[in-house]
Amino acid sequence: MEKTLTYDNPIQLAEAYGNQYENIELAQTKLGITITTRDGWIKFEGDQQKVEDAAKFFDILANARKQGIRIRTPDFRNMLNRTSSGKLEEIVQVFENPIVINLKRKSIVPKNINQKRYLKYIGKNDIVFGIGPAGTGKTYLAVAAALKALQDKSIEKIILTRPAVEAGEALGFLPGDLQEKLLPYLRPLYDAMYDMLGAEETMKLIERNVIEIAPLAYMRGRTLANAFVILDEAQNTTIEQMMMFLTRLGENSRMIITGDITQIDLPRNKKSGLKSAMEILKGIEGIKLFHFEPGDVVRHRLVTQIIQAYENAYNKENV
Repeated sequence: MEKTLTYDNPIQLAEAYGNQYENIELAQTKLGITITTRDGWIKFEGDQQKVEDAAKFFDILANARKQGIRIRTPDFRNMLNRTSSGKLEEIVQVFENPIVINLKRKSIVPKNINQKRYLKYIGKNDIVFGIGPAGTGKTYLAVAAALKALQDKSIEKIILTRPAVEAGEALGFLPGDLQEKLLPYLRPLYDAMYDMLGAEETMKLIERNVIEIAPLAYMRGRTLANAFVILDEAQNTTIEQMMMFLTRLGENSRMIITGDITQIDLPRNKKSGLKSAMEILKGIEGIKLFHFEPGDVVRHRLVTQIIQAYENAYNKENV
């Protein structure tokens, strides 16, 4: 069977596969068909069901591009992997009635169904735990949701915190002021804000204390009202620190707690506050424990395989 899709704008078609012809070659291999494309049309040849799936996949991406959604090569390859493993309907769900976080500098769109679910839960719950491996977007999307809430004036400030496990929370020996001492630990949060707002705008908000960067230990004794609070690397909190943090929640505030329970840096005699919270807080209305999977990783294709390999090894050791 063969099927041809034709588009008025050849640029949008090319952008649907990241403007990289090697992505077409990869799609041929992954989907088991022959693909030919030029001048605004793309033709699929092969088994009927495979051709239908391939046409649907490329049509979804071309339509996403029409909506203004940028398809980078990593995005294309991650979605291609899902399609080739029988999860094409997930791609459909992501781009049907898409969640788009429009910020001044850029628009953020979930790349897979679990990212979309995660953002929905953030919108519906006061406390959301984003649990899963590196590269799934759990922290990046939390920052995007916080910046959108700030932009919409539904909150007054953003508070970003992270346990500085390597320094045992005793940061005084590091050079510089508090912000400079914390920078190595909070770099991923800064990077996300720089990407969405730009460095200059981010630093202005920090100087005005609209965005506050603070070590977890500094949260003690406070009530965090009218704020969007993000606790990153939560697997490295102790049980006591996690309870302390969660009980800071004030009126008109939301908390997002992100972490990866396979990357705990605490001493062996200390139980992770994140692992404990996952057991204790199940079933409480208003608190959502959301789990990402290795297949949700949106970084380089090898990151998914590395995470899966380590997870398999870890599971064998703990059988």
